[in-house]
Amino acid sequence: MSGNGSGQQDVDIDLGGLFRAVWDRRVKVLLATACVAALAFGAAKMMAPDYQSETRVLIESREPEFSGSNQNAQTGSDRVFDESGILSQVQVLRSADLIKQVARNMKLYEQKEFDPSVDPSAVSDLMVMLGLKKNPLEMPPEERVLKEFTSKLQVYQVEKSRVIAIAFTSKDRQLAAAIPNEMAKVFLSLQSGAKLDTNSEASRWLEPEIANLREKVRDAEAKVAAYRSSSDLLPTGETTNFATRQLTDISTELTRVRGERANAAARAEGVRAALASGREADTIADVVGSQMIQRLKETEANLQGQVADLSTTLLDGHPRLKALKSQVEGIRAQIRSETRKILSSLENEAKVGELREQQLTQQLNALKAKSAQAGEEEVGLRALEREATAQRQLLETYLARYREATSRTVENATPADARVISSAVVPTGASFPKVMPITIVAALATFLLSCIIIMLGELFSGRALRPVSAGAERPPVRSRPAIAAVAAADGFDERKLDISPALNDPVDLPPLAPLAAADDDDVADDPSGEAAEPDFSIEAVADHLRENGVRIAISVSPGGDEGSTATVMLARLIAEEDRKVVLIDLTGSACPTRLMARSAQLPGITNLLAGEVAFTETIHADRFSDAHIIPQGDADPRLAMRGIERLQMIIDALTNAYDLVLVECGPADEGAVDKIARRDGAEIILSAPAVSEERIVEVLTGFGEAGYRDVVLMTGRGEPGPDYPDRHAA
Repeated sequence: MSGNGSGQQDVDIDLGGLFRAVWDRRVKVLLATACVAALAFGAAKMMAPDYQSETRVLIESREPEFSGSNQNAQTGSDRVFDESGILSQVQVLRSADLIKQVARNMKLYEQKEFDPSVDPSAVSDLMVMLGLKKNPLEMPPEERVLKEFTSKLQVYQVEKSRVIAIAFTSKDRQLAAAIPNEMAKVFLSLQSGAKLDTNSEASRWLEPEIANLREKVRDAEAKVAAYRSSSDLLPTGETTNFATRQLTDISTELTRVRGERANAAARAEGVRAALASGREADTIADVVGSQMIQRLKETEANLQGQVADLSTTLLDGHPRLKALKSQVEGIRAQIRSETRKILSSLENEAKVGELREQQLTQQLNALKAKSAQAGEEEVGLRALEREATAQRQLLETYLARYREATSRTVENATPADARVISSAVVPTGASFPKVMPITIVAALATFLLSCIIIMLGELFSGRALRPVSAGAERPPVRSRPAIAAVAAADGFDERKLDISPALNDPVDLPPLAPLAAADDDDVADDPSGEAAEPDFSIEAVADHLRENGVRIAISVSPGGDEGSTATVMLARLIAEEDRKVVLIDLTGSACPTRLMARSAQLPGITNLLAGEVAFTETIHADRFSDAHIIPQGDADPRLAMRGIERLQMIIDALTNAYDLVLVECGPADEGAVDKIARRDGAEIILSAPAVSEERIVEVLTGFGEAGYRDVVLMTGRGEPGPDYPDRHAA
């Protein structure tokens, strides 16, 4: 928090001071917490326990087994199973009539728990005397029991189901279980009773209606019979009457007669045409079929045979041959005569058919007129039949419902639209008070409230506020001595840098403004008045990177492999703090690759820059830590340098997957790291163990002249060597 004003100085909240104030008063806070916890424990123990039990009822449509009305069952199901139907049943369970019935059945008015007004306290009597409270005894006992009962009752619908839960709380554990069960029993009885009442009312209403309908059906059927008799509409089937049936029969007969007449006329015409043309009568079916013709043909054939036999021995003028030939001619004349008789018979048959057709046509015309009149009269008949049919169907429906309603008026014939799926049992533990939760909550609330009161007191007194310099641009310095030193290269004066020969010793950098400088409070608390010495160890640099959230760090090692070894130790130390870190080996000697990779021939950054391998094939696990390494690789360096522009994209991609991307550049200068160091949030680490102070000054001066404001100095020493069993060793 800061504020500006005329003649005022900006201030910030000292969070450390707030927590120190709480810590200084820890004894009082713990004592108050313990006291309140003890009081809460004692009060909870002294309270009379409440017991709760629950009964669950499933709402469903229940019909007796003998009921065959699927439609009614479906309608009932729709009525009961919807959301409003379930909520309506909840209100029925909370109704005053049901609660009063339960109270009467269980004689709850005799229980003091349900009528505490019978034995009022002195304070209650005093308030009644002063008129501050209405005398509860003026209310009827049932109303007092109802009020107390309702306060202990919970009825609710179980979410996304048709189950209703009935929960009851009581001082008596037996009552806590018995009351929900009794409520479910009374509820089911009321449901079944309501159905019985409905069926009884339906039976009483249907009796006079059925008697009235019987009279109406009788009258309607009598009208149909009288109208049919007066209109001569005698039924001959389900859909036809006598006139219609007679018209159909005559039409069928007329069609048959017309066919026979046409057939006879055609046959006569065929015989006539054969005689006129001189054709043999053998070709006519009617002639061939005549028995007389057949006998004559047989006789002619015999005579022809005799003539043929005698012609071989006798001459043509012989009397015997002449006699036979004369007989043949006589037979043929008889055949022609018989053929003409057949023709006359066919012509007579055709004339008879024509006369029969004329008679049937006259009868048909007469019946058409009669049938048309019958059709007009059937309109009135159908109206009477529809009325009689409707009355008859209504009567049959009423009779079926009356029989069904009558069969359901007996006891237990209509089950309730609900059933108990879980009965309440006697509870073994109290539902209230919960001693341990109450004690824990009271203690925690007291502890938090005490801490808040102490912090507010510190804020209001001003002891937790500290002034802030108006020109300060860097983040506040830390009081811990073990943190990396950050050198401000702007205005750097190499003559004021004094680094002792032992590189792990403290370094005096007044113009470099090291972050390890102690704040004013620490200086004031130190009796010697000296500030904490800066720390350039690997651990301090790791803390600096973690606390500042650095995502990209470029390590420059003027001393060669010793600096690269320290960078490897830095990566492993950060990986041990559960942070994902990857190290990119851009050194010429491949020192990090030898220390971390399992093989020097693994594909690495040069292969990736040359485009020889995929991105994921270049990332490998460290042998001794959870860190990852992108080794140097075995591609042609000159070919890799052609794709150096891709290095920035590679680093950007790695920052999306890792908490820290550490780039080891070896003994590089400021120009070599310029392409990857000019990024927001990137830190430059000068890893310089066993490097002379003149060389450190020279490198810092070069980075300062190149425009780099802050450079992190790390002088911690790594121990190079072969595979060490200790994972901390490089």
